[in-house]
Amino acid sequence: MFEGIQNVPRIPELRRRLGFTLMMLAVYRIGVAIPTPGVNGQAMSDYFAAASGTALDMVNLFSGGALERFSIFALGIMPYISASIILQLMTLVVPYLEQLKKEGEQGQKKITQYTRYGTVILALIQGLFISLGLEQIQTPNGGLVVAVGGWPFRLMTMLTLTAGTSFIMWIGEQISERGVGNGISLIIFAGIVASLPSALVTTFSYVRQGELGPLQLLVLAVLMALTIAAIIFIERGQRRIPIQYAKRVVGRKMYGGQATHLPLKVNTAGVIPPIFASSLLIFPATIAQFAPVPFVQNIADYLNPGGLSYNIVYVIGIIFFCYFYTAIVFNPQDVAENLQKFGGFIPGIRPGKRTAEYIDRILTRLTLGGALYVALICVLPTVLIAQFNVPFFFGGTALLIVVSVAIDTVAQMQAHLIQRNYEGFMKKGKIRGRR
Repeated sequence: MFEGIQNVPRIPELRRRLGFTLMMLAVYRIGVAIPTPGVNGQAMSDYFAAASGTALDMVNLFSGGALERFSIFALGIMPYISASIILQLMTLVVPYLEQLKKEGEQGQKKITQYTRYGTVILALIQGLFISLGLEQIQTPNGGLVVAVGGWPFRLMTMLTLTAGTSFIMWIGEQISERGVGNGISLIIFAGIVASLPSALVTTFSYVRQGELGPLQLLVLAVLMALTIAAIIFIERGQRRIPIQYAKRVVGRKMYGGQATHLPLKVNTAGVIPPIFASSLLIFPATIAQFAPVPFVQNIADYLNPGGLSYNIVYVIGIIFFCYFYTAIVFNPQDVAENLQKFGGFIPGIRPGKRTAEYIDRILTRLTLGGALYVALICVLPTVLIAQFNVPFFFGGTALLIVVSVAIDTVAQMQAHLIQRNYEGFMKKGKIRGRR
């Protein structure tokens, strides 16, 4: 998988792309340390220490610790993800958006623009609820998180958090366009990885204090290693459908006749389903955690990570988004039409509609296996870690995101290397046409 990566520094374009990606991620991490005006940082840390084990732990993990510090990036990228989910769901029921989706690149630009507008609206709503909740929060020591509240503070918080989320969204788009890898996924990846050093230090301090036994630590390490191995094995797994191309005679030459395959990944949707499902669960839980309303607080308790109700809703959300996102990125009807257009067919299957049905049937079964795998990876380690009382929130969802994003980024780097080799071959080769 990592073959040829050592040649990355030798290629100027890839070196620039990698440097740009690292620079953007560094800017993001600097922004995490910039506090929001009007909030007592120490009181906020005390409140998070007392609220350990709630949905705020997952929000804080995905934001790279920005929520705990209540920095300008406290909302993270989750409003953008929530807006993306809403827009993609609306393309199924709104004819105008469905037509935009079919218009190719121009239509996608329009949908992206609407997603940005939705991100700003959701960030403003979240910022308002969070600012209202912050005014009511008292730390266990009796301190106030907000010394001076009122509408000036609320408006300042809304504008600051919305600007921070918009800037993160811009960073993600710039990485996707001018860097290496998917920008949004890399931002979440950077936030999770940034929390690892402090989590490891805290874990070993618990071992020294006797609150976490060496045997438990060993079991956790083995569990994490097995989970990583399973993720790498299945993420690279494929179901290959044989494809045969008919022979065609054009002039005096014969074309076609090759045998190839159509690769279908076991997990076509990648890390999108757990991110989407987490975002939907985090959005109401974040508002509920700061809103002093009994009914909303009950929702927060119901959606507490590690609980039975949370895990059931989480698994259902993962399975739904696995099928939903796979249907968006892979259309069996289009694949069947392209095969028929270029003279390709699946042995034993008639071209056209029958081919599309055959591919759809295989993809449906494959997606079910992939969805169950993602749900198992995201839920089972989290449940086991909760049983061991691990002093930080780093379950299967975080592992899946970190490993999958790393695999995808390395794959993109290899694609750039292969493209570079082909370009070098074309430049060095002497191709002469008839005159």
